[in-house]
Amino acid sequence: MPLNLKTYTEHFTNPLYLESGRILEPYDITYETYGELNEDKSNVIVICHALTGSHHCAGVYEGDKKAGWWDNLIGSNKAVDTNKYFVICTNVIGSCFGSTGPMSPRHPSHEPYRYKFPVVTIKDMVKAQRILFDRLGIHSVYAIIGGSMGGMQALQFAISYPNFAKKIISLATTYATQPWAIAFNKIAQEAILKDPDFKNGYYEPQAIKENGLVGMAVGRMAGFISFLSPDSMMKKFDREYRNTDGLYELFGKYQVELFLEYNGYNFTKWFDPLSYLYIIKAINIYDLSRGFDSLNEALSKIKSDLHLISFKSDILFRSSEMMEISESLDKIGNKNHTYIEIESDYGHDAFLVEVDKFEKQLVEILEG
Repeated sequence: MPLNLKTYTEHFTNPLYLESGRILEPYDITYETYGELNEDKSNVIVICHALTGSHHCAGVYEGDKKAGWWDNLIGSNKAVDTNKYFVICTNVIGSCFGSTGPMSPRHPSHEPYRYKFPVVTIKDMVKAQRILFDRLGIHSVYAIIGGSMGGMQALQFAISYPNFAKKIISLATTYATQPWAIAFNKIAQEAILKDPDFKNGYYEPQAIKENGLVGMAVGRMAGFISFLSPDSMMKKFDREYRNTDGLYELFGKYQVELFLEYNGYNFTKWFDPLSYLYIIKAINIYDLSRGFDSLNEALSKIKSDLHLISFKSDILFRSSEMMEISESLDKIGNKNHTYIEIESDYGHDAFLVEVDKFEKQLVEILEG
């Protein structure tokens, strides 16, 4: 069966009341669907994307070589089987792939918001998605699945909208962003802000697309270090040196350096720097217990079956952080949750790359 990939943008004129007390109006949400919605709308699976992800999580656009970021997981006869499920993935508010973000025109003018865009939180992103689903006549879903920042959204759905999803699967994430992860984000923030080509946020988007942004590339390189692990770097690059460079050339390069450079600079041509700053802020201030007396009180709201999946070598959101969620759920007597740690030496990005290590568990959860 074909994937039946469709892309839409919905426009909302009602105000979106944000956690900060500010309002966003009007706003757009871009989203993608795969598979067919069944008659009673009981086969919906929501996919939540990570920091630099988008609504395009599977399939290939016409004339494009690169498949969606979770294409190895979603599709006909894959773990999230589009022959069975109707899959929907939205681009979060604040991002730069069609949903309203800092470079969107600020109504009623055509000038972009830039710094006038309000700080949005994970809770706001989830609220906007919920409003979209209501408009689409989807008032409950079979499952929500997300990794990293997507896992944060999945957990937030479980707490903010306890009756919305039957099953929630959260991978490679945390209950509150810890200082280690905030520190990596700080490097990215500083590097962007101090780059003269960033022009204090008043850059021309086209110029960035064409020339990239050195500061953002450097910040992203730090990010890549946190997404991998010492073992995966060793496996991927070893101590391999570029064979055209002399060992005693000051700027001769190891393969790991070439990887960081290539991916860092490439990234700046397709992701907006202000969006990056706003989304890392949302990640930094994410804390499931905000607004509650404790994490336990927040978790006591959960009614969905909750499945937590961590990866052994993840240094960004460590297994112990996800285990803490599981232990808290045990303490408050929640019997509808599972926790597994996947044996992996890949690091944080294992949730994107090593799908074969957890797809069996995923299928069991969805079919169980």
